[in-house]
Amino acid sequence: MEIERRTLLGGGIALLAAAAAKAQDLPPTPFAGDPAAPYWPAKERFPLWPGIPPGAPKAKIVPNWTMNVPPPNRELWVRGVPFPEVHVFRPARPDGSALLSLPGGGYEFLSVQNEGLDVAERYNAERTTVFILTYRLPGEGWANRSLVAIQDAQRAMRLIRARAAEFKIDPNRLGVIGFSAGGHLAADLAVSYDQPLYKPVDAADQLSARPTFLGLVYPVVTLSDPATHYDATRMFFPSPPPQSEIDARSPVLHVSKKTPPTFLVHGASDNTVPVWHSFRWADACWNAGVPAELHVFSDTGHGFGLHIPRDQSGSRWPDLFALWMRRHGG
Repeated sequence: MEIERRTLLGGGIALLAAAAAKAQDLPPTPFAGDPAAPYWPAKERFPLWPGIPPGAPKAKIVPNWTMNVPPPNRELWVRGVPFPEVHVFRPARPDGSALLSLPGGGYEFLSVQNEGLDVAERYNAERTTVFILTYRLPGEGWANRSLVAIQDAQRAMRLIRARAAEFKIDPNRLGVIGFSAGGHLAADLAVSYDQPLYKPVDAADQLSARPTFLGLVYPVVTLSDPATHYDATRMFFPSPPPQSEIDARSPVLHVSKKTPPTFLVHGASDNTVPVWHSFRWADACWNAGVPAELHVFSDTGHGFGLHIPRDQSGSRWPDLFALWMRRHGG
């Protein structure tokens, strides 16, 4: 199914988008001659913050888009995010359900094709409106670098809910799916949605940032093992922080009965994010009385997105998630 993209309309938000676009240098479409290059950015998108985002560095952040991975699996990665944005992908016949996708990339880049555009195409087919967040990357010079991504995730949820009527969605049917580092961000949002992590900007910040339901795909759920998860820890904390700061961004330690119902997917052969991350999250949910469904697939590693070979049972996880989210508010 072709992803339908429509031009952003709407007075205040359109003016805000125009101001942000003027303030930044929008990069050209990457590798226009590459047949694998997708259309990016979406025709319909909006910025999270009016003007310059909080904690912006003095040095200019230059957008950097690259096509990666040998054919036939070429995919777009995004680095350089001076202005975080929400990219909107609408189905032809929306049913009111909505999904915010948080691509991974170790907080060093955003895998927006494998874990964003492909998500939009698949769940637009379910009549679900899909939003892709290009969140700020901590290592690009931002102040309070351990907070910039979660600030963006909170703000994105609130802005989407504030514009629910325009997007033809039910604000109570808005879920989140995150992959790898994006899974860490999704899990953090699921337990930190009501923490005051930035100064309120407008009326949208009075709305809840809590996901109605949660999808975690090969997620990082704790930073408490820096020897194993050096990349994520290093991106947040360039020098060793107090244990309390690591624990604050280790979402599995903060699961409670208010945590959204969670669907988890992991590969048993994942050598990047060990499968015990998903086991720990599921166990924490069950202990808190939160519904959680866990799928672990053999002979599957890391970063598969929606593209496990069709002759393997793991290829069915997107279908299982589509069924599951209908039972849990989607």
